[in-house]
Amino acid sequence: MKKLILITVSLMAIQSMGAQENSIDLFNGKNLDGWINHGEEKWFVENGELICESGPKAEYGYLSTEDHYDDFELTLEFKQEADGNSGVFIRSTFEGTKVSGWQVEVAPPGKDTGGIYESYGRGWLIKPDPEKDKALKMGEWNTLKIRAEGSNITSWLNGTEMVHLEDEKIGKGKGAIALQIHDGGGIRVKWRNIKVKPLNTN
Repeated sequence: MKKLILITVSLMAIQSMGAQENSIDLFNGKNLDGWINHGEEKWFVENGELICESGPKAEYGYLSTEDHYDDFELTLEFKQEADGNSGVFIRSTFEGTKVSGWQVEVAPPGKDTGGIYESYGRGWLIKPDPEKDKALKMGEWNTLKIRAEGSNITSWLNGTEMVHLEDEKIGKGKGAIALQIHDGGGIRVKWRNIKVKPLNTN
């Protein structure tokens, strides 16, 4: 019996190590290597955290990965210090600060964090049930998880599933992962532990 338990624990450890090996750190905690800045808003690293702040023009800004990711599981932590209107874009491409892609919303309470929005297109595709908004911890660290596999997109906030959407247009999308800062000014959001695990859909 002890041998069986030991074998089971060992297998679980191996599986866990395999999952970690497949995970890619998108942010190294030191600088913005591997990222592209779109716009004139502020993106910088401080105390091992990635910070976005509104710049003098208070316009939209994006920080996208150099590499493209189509099918993946993304996890990250965010902390909204001021306003907090931001977002995580998937399968996105850019022309200046005009983005083609889909945003998983990050916003202050009551503003549909975890919902999916199509910029310069159909607008809101799905919003979370308002009751789920209590999963958001304003001013504290939150964990956001996004799974994109084919036409299926699911988001979780602090372990609560916020939305699930199956959409043919999203399924055809290809592009980068990106963080957004909303226009309007007065925004400051921190990010850390940004990890992506590509999915093998073969």
